[in-house]
Amino acid sequence: MNKYFEQLMKRIDKVMAFQAALTLFEWDAETLAPEESMTYTSKTIGILSNEYFTNLINDDVKKLIQKLSEEKEQKDLNFNQKAIVKDIKKSFKEMEHIPPAEYQAYSELTAKASGIWSKARQKKCFTDYSPTLEEIIYYLKKFAGYRGRKDKKPYDILLDDFEEGFNMEKLDEFFNKIKDAVISLLKEVAGKKDFVDKSYNYLHYDIDKQKEFCKYVSGYVGFDFNKGVIAESAHPFTTNIHNHDVRITNHFHENNLESAIFSIIHESGHGIYEMHIDDAITQTPVGTGTSMGMHESQSRFFENIIGRSKAFWTPLFPKLKETFPDQLKDITLDHFIKGINKAAPGLIRTEADELSYSLHIMIRYEIEKIIFEDEIKTEDLPEIWNEKYKEYLGIEPKDDGEGILQDIHWAGGSFGYFPSYAIGSAIAAQIYYHMKEIMPLEEYLTEGNLTPIREYLNTHIHKYGKTKNTNELLKEMMDEELNADYYVKYLTEKYKKLYDLN
Repeated sequence: MNKYFEQLMKRIDKVMAFQAALTLFEWDAETLAPEESMTYTSKTIGILSNEYFTNLINDDVKKLIQKLSEEKEQKDLNFNQKAIVKDIKKSFKEMEHIPPAEYQAYSELTAKASGIWSKARQKKCFTDYSPTLEEIIYYLKKFAGYRGRKDKKPYDILLDDFEEGFNMEKLDEFFNKIKDAVISLLKEVAGKKDFVDKSYNYLHYDIDKQKEFCKYVSGYVGFDFNKGVIAESAHPFTTNIHNHDVRITNHFHENNLESAIFSIIHESGHGIYEMHIDDAITQTPVGTGTSMGMHESQSRFFENIIGRSKAFWTPLFPKLKETFPDQLKDITLDHFIKGINKAAPGLIRTEADELSYSLHIMIRYEIEKIIFEDEIKTEDLPEIWNEKYKEYLGIEPKDDGEGILQDIHWAGGSFGYFPSYAIGSAIAAQIYYHMKEIMPLEEYLTEGNLTPIREYLNTHIHKYGKTKNTNELLKEMMDEELNADYYVKYLTEKYKKLYDLN
């Protein structure tokens, strides 16, 4: 091993250890920690965050990065090592001008913010959360200033954190293409609003039985319980320590069967990705999904492309009916498939149908642009939120709980994250059409054989972690970079068929 790379990795191993500790605190905060804990635990998180920062951002690491960037040293590195150096160099450049004390203060703030958000959501009162959100936005704007260049806008800097190379110009074009197609389809579907009856979904479903079925489905799609666990949280999510310790959460509602089922399929998709990261790069900076867009493509591929198909449910539906015989006694497989794919605009993003989902993302993207591109008072955000829901979906929240307080992301400082959901949906559709050309996809699903599907995704996406970016992976897999036309084609074909539209 190159001696300079070996020296660098000794330092990075320590950085990754602090990151693992912070991940465990995050997991605990969302699953088991007492409600009042973060008032004091946030101090510990702040100190750990400072240790993470100072162990990464220092002169020794900077000198090693500079040395390993030299042509002579680059020749002595293998593919994975070059990718690790490149990623560390990028992180260093982004963070080196941020004062450590401000980074620690921001980390403590976001640690406390999720609890403040949660209480405000329960009370459906944005004003209880607004000062905290305003402070988070203040820090992010300040950090963007430290990190940025005069020719790069603050929001573009944040977007790049989650999907490299996707700036506002590209995303505006992307969303305009999707918006025109989705709004047109929704208008057609609205004329057949009674075409699909899914009242069965809102009967009473025992939560313990839901948990049992959801665990079965998670394993069925490929989540390995020797490497992963499922817990409960208010907002389902996935996290990991390394590829042999992957953790997902779910939530359950007595009067909504679909919610937990599709949440667990979604999070299992994320989990499978992390479990498949190559052992050679796990516990390094490139030992995770290459981007949030690609990560979402995997979860939405399993949740929607596969999970809402008739072929997927052909072998599974009898078990679901066996689990809930009274509620589903009169429901056929065809009826169920129409039900789980019904398009009806709603207020809650996580419960949104596949067709209208991207409009929820577009609303958040447009609001984030306003926050970082224009002067706006944080207290005015609920009004803007409500106006956009009325404009795009024809519905308006009756309170902040089903409006601007429904997502936890901003409490964690994740501005620029939301577009990844729509990018992921588009990538998933593109992968779907590619897979249909190279394998008997429907046949595998009908047989209950998801192994060839997982193996293909692992071979072409998962194992590489962050050593290749989204477009590099797509280009190598199907000789084409991201193309939103596939997503438009997928939604159009699916919903015209489902609703018998001309």
